[in-house]
Formats: sequence, C-alpha cells, structure tokens
Amino acid sequence: MTLFLNGGGCGEQVKESYALLKRKVDTNKPLLYVPLAMEKEKYPSCLEWISEELADLHFPKIDMITSAKELCTKNLADYATLFIGGGNTYKLLAELKSCNAFSKINAFLEQGGIVFGGSAGAILFGKTIDSCRYADPNEVGLKETSGFNKVFGAYIGAHYPNDNPDKTQKAIECFTELSADAPVIALPEEDTLVIDKNTVQIVGLKPYHLFKKSSAHQLEPNQIYFTQEFRKFILSSE
Repeated sequence: MTLFLNGGGCGEQVKESYALLKRKVDTNKPLLYVPLAMEKEKYPSCLEWISEELADLHFPKIDMITSAKELCTKNLADYATLFIGGGNTYKLLAELKSCNAFSKINAFLEQGGIVFGGSAGAILFGKTIDSCRYADPNEVGLKETSGFNKVFGAYIGAHYPNDNPDKTQKAIECFTELSADAPVIALPEEDTLVIDKNTVQIVGLKPYHLFKKSSAHQLEPNQIYFTQEFRKFILSSE
C-alpha cells in the first residue's frame, strides 16, 4: 500500500509530491482519475485540469470515471495509480459506498496499489470524514461517515490553515473536538502525507499541525519516520 494524502493544493504547491509519485509509479501504465467529489457538470473541466496538472508525469493515458458503478467495472491493477480529487467529501463517500467501489479501492490498496488523494480524496482515508464537517455541506444526507481508516486511526484535515480566518477558526474548533477521540493530522495545501510500506513522511513547503487530546502541535515537513515510530508519535498522550 502506498498512499499520498495532500491537503488540497495544486501546481507548484505540490510539485515535490508529484516528483515523488513519479518515482513510485509505473508511468508506462495509465492513471485512473476519480472526480466524484465534484458536481457532474464539472467533470469535463476536471479532466482538462488533471491532464494539465500531471503533464510532467507523462502517463500514456488518463482515464476518468464518471460514476462509482463505472469504477467497479475497472481492473484497478491495469493502472499506475488512482487519483481521487477534491470537492464535497460527503458526496464522494456516498457515491463510493453506493456500490462496491469503496471495497474495491480498499482491496486495491491492500494488494499493494498506489492512491493519490487531494483534499476530499485525502480526508476519505482517515478514521471518518467528520473532519470536513465545518466546511462541506452534507447535501446527500450521509449518516455513515467512516472512511478507509488507513492513517493509524487518525482523522485527516485539509486546507489548514485557510486564507479565510473564519474557516480556520471553524477548523480549529472541529479538529479540537475530534482530537478528544483520535488525532487529527491537519495538512496545508502545500503538504502531502505519504505512507509507503515501512515509512511515513510529510512532503511539503509549510508546517502541518497535529491535534491530539484537544491540543494542537505545529510540526515541520520533510522528515521521514519509520511507520511504527510515526504511529506511536501521533497516538501518544503527550
């Protein structure tokens, strides 16, 4: 399993993360793009965006699915990586759980697959997606919000801190409340949490934050940890 969980950036903000992704994947295979967090009418522009965004990785082809049912028809092993984009996290999770797509992505990861998730596509891999509730309206009426839970029992927060002071304050309140239950790894748009076999690293340009036991800690990126070391660090009561 290799996971790239980005805080919601693009272009130069995530240049180093894309460079690392390129070193990890087989760029002779196509990429599968999952834009389901966005509104359907925006899918054509989403495809234009991802094609431009990842042009330097030189994938032979980028396939885009337009429904979770379509994802279920794909052989994920045919792809170098899945790229799950941002938008409304509730919409994304609801669509993936409306059929076997959620389980299929989970199996792909368990079998050694590589997934890049940005914003909603990153939040999805935390304990639940409740870390998005301060920003995303739950217009689909989703009640069961459990995520893939691939980050040692922690939640993932994105776009933190935000240029909007009100949103940042709402994020702090949300993450502080959640951290009484489990840690929240809050990523700025410039940072990507990379979980890869026996190591964990945060690739990025700005500090990220760890909320645990209702306290916030500012941490510097670009350090590599052994997986058990990182797990112990985020789960400790200190």
